[in-house]
Parts: sequence; C-alpha cells; structure tokens
Amino acid sequence: MANINLWDDLKRWKSQCRFVELSHEFSPETPHWSGFPAMEYEKIFDYSDGFRVHKVTTVTQYGTHVDAPGHFVADTRMLDGLRADELILPLCVIDVSAKAAEDADYGVTVEDILDFEAKYGKIPEGCFVAARTDWSKREDLDNFDANGQKHYPGWGMEALKFLVEERNVAAIGHETSDTDVAVRSAAGGYVCEYYILEQDRYQIELMRNLDQVPPVGSVIFCGFPRGKDMTGFNARCIAVCPAD
Repeated sequence: MANINLWDDLKRWKSQCRFVELSHEFSPETPHWSGFPAMEYEKIFDYSDGFRVHKVTTVTQYGTHVDAPGHFVADTRMLDGLRADELILPLCVIDVSAKAAEDADYGVTVEDILDFEAKYGKIPEGCFVAARTDWSKREDLDNFDANGQKHYPGWGMEALKFLVEERNVAAIGHETSDTDVAVRSAAGGYVCEYYILEQDRYQIELMRNLDQVPPVGSVIFCGFPRGKDMTGFNARCIAVCPAD
C-alpha cells in the first residue's frame, strides 16, 4: 500500500492554503438567468415542533449551478452520471476582466489562452478552466440596452474548441449566466453552450470571486446533488489556493 496519509495532507492544506468561496448564496435574491423565477421557500416546521425545516421551490439551473451534458444534449450524461473524480480538478483562471470592462460583448479567444500559457505554462489535461470577467461584481448582470438586448461577455467558439480538442479539459466555468456572449446567442443561439456540453464536459455558471484565485496552482471542488436524470442543480464550489 502506498505511503499516503490524506489526513496529514488535509491538515497541511488547512494550515497553509486559502479556501475561496466561488458560489453565490442560495436565496430569492441570488443572481440567476432572467428567464427563471426567483426561488421560493417556506417554513413548514419550526423549533416549536422540535426542528426547523424549509420547503424550497426552484429551477435546477438557479444561481451558481452545474450544467450536465444532458442540459442541452439528448441521450447524454445527467448529474448522476458525473463521476466523483470529475468534481475535484486542477483549476486554471484566465483573466479577461480588463477586456470585458472595455467591451461587454467580449468573447474569450484562442489568443487569450495562448497568452495565458505563455505566462503560466500549458493548461493541463483534465483540468477546470474558468473565465474571469469580474462580471459577478456587477449589480446588473444582464446589462440590458434600450432595446432590451442583454450585453455580457462569454466564451468564443474557437477558444472552447481549443480547450477541448487541444487541451482536453474536463470542465469550464464563468461568472455570467450563459456560456455564450449575449449578443451572439441572441443572433445565433446558444452554440457555445451546446458545443461544450456535446463534448461530454460539464460547466459551472454564475461563479464569483475568481479575482481571489491565482491563474494556476489551485484545486476546485464542485459540490451539488447527484440528481437522477437531472440536468443541473444549484452548486457550491470552492477553490483551495496556495497561500499568498
């Protein structure tokens, strides 16, 4: 048996690493896709009954959430099909926040990825790649214009194809409520989201605090229910980061 002591490893992590919350809280005020209603909850038992319990009504893709391949693509994996080892991954964070601040319709490019690798090394196979746009810091995530069109950044198709075909990443994430740049999805549909899920990858949407995570060297833990035949659910994700 290999000489591995995970308890000692965990002690070292807790004493030497930072733990960064990557999820929004779960409440009626939580940012969510504009087409979904806010979650509702009611107290059905209270301490006078001996314990407190709430009944919650919500859509599966609410707030910070996971999308399984089956969210868009028929006959593919649902949440209960995602393996446990896929939920703990090396984390790379590509920072395009300055570009998104200048152009709300910005999409991550292959050039952004290559610039990242020139600074931090090749993106490892089987990792989680998150696009940092700092969009989660905004009060208005939809950013509607006068004509009712949303404007927010996202991934470019060529960038996603590069990550899948050239780097074989396991999952992606972003701070917005969609994979696609809003003006592009309005014109041509959710092609980037369909693509990444069609490749049997999962994604986490509406992430936050990516500005507190270094570009490389961290590990992401993604937690959510193992819902049978469910396409997604509210998720809690954390990053374990090297100490500053």
